[in-house]
Amino acid sequence: MKIATYNINGVRGRLPSLLAWLASDQPDVVCLQELKTSHATFPRAELEAAGYGAIWSGEKAYNGVAILAKGEQPIETRRGLPGDAKDVQSRYIEAAVNGVLVACLYLPNGNPQPGPKFDYKLAWFERLIRHAASLVDRDEPVVIAGDYNVVPTDDVTDIYNTRSWLKDALLQPESRAAYFRLLDQGWTDALAKKRPREPLYTFWDYFRQHWQRNAGLRIDHLLLNASAAKRLKAVGVDRALRGLPKASDHAPAWITLARRRA
Repeated sequence: MKIATYNINGVRGRLPSLLAWLASDQPDVVCLQELKTSHATFPRAELEAAGYGAIWSGEKAYNGVAILAKGEQPIETRRGLPGDAKDVQSRYIEAAVNGVLVACLYLPNGNPQPGPKFDYKLAWFERLIRHAASLVDRDEPVVIAGDYNVVPTDDVTDIYNTRSWLKDALLQPESRAAYFRLLDQGWTDALAKKRPREPLYTFWDYFRQHWQRNAGLRIDHLLLNASAAKRLKAVGVDRALRGLPKASDHAPAWITLARRRA
């Protein structure tokens, strides 16, 4: 079972490349972030024609998350994180797909920091940590996938060089501490676990020839509970999508899980 996460940075503008990737790679589940389209204008019909059922939470021009499932309709279990009824940003959605509970998130970027955007990032992270605690010990496999907007470490496997990023919210001690508190619940960072010494960057910004120089960051993560981690077979990043014309600044990261035992 192949599960991917992809910050598409505008689903309608990048729909042709998304459909081509779905046709060629045939992922079973895809978590999308930064849809940047309203609920009504999400391309449901085009995805269904490609063989994918979908649930989504749209937001005009900003944010937005979706879960796609090949050959079936995801069964929605949650829309939005609990803990703040006033937060209407579309950043979290959760569904059951073929025996796996899949959560898709777009964690706040937090820049500029310090300031209210960074405060919101940390508050949202606290809500995620509380909710994740209710999922980690479930018997069925659980995968929390998405753009976490956190570079876990200064190691070259996570970032090409920290020099230009030291003041960025993605590298702040508070952001990293929250990420590792989440892992400490019992989650496995799949990309770090399976390929710990090989850079698996998922993001290359549009400036200073970062893509051409492979000056990337690892900020898209797939976290697995114990049941899912036992089934982990392989991980990877589909870098080719980042090299396409008018590409997202992210590439899809993915894992494969062994099927359920008979």
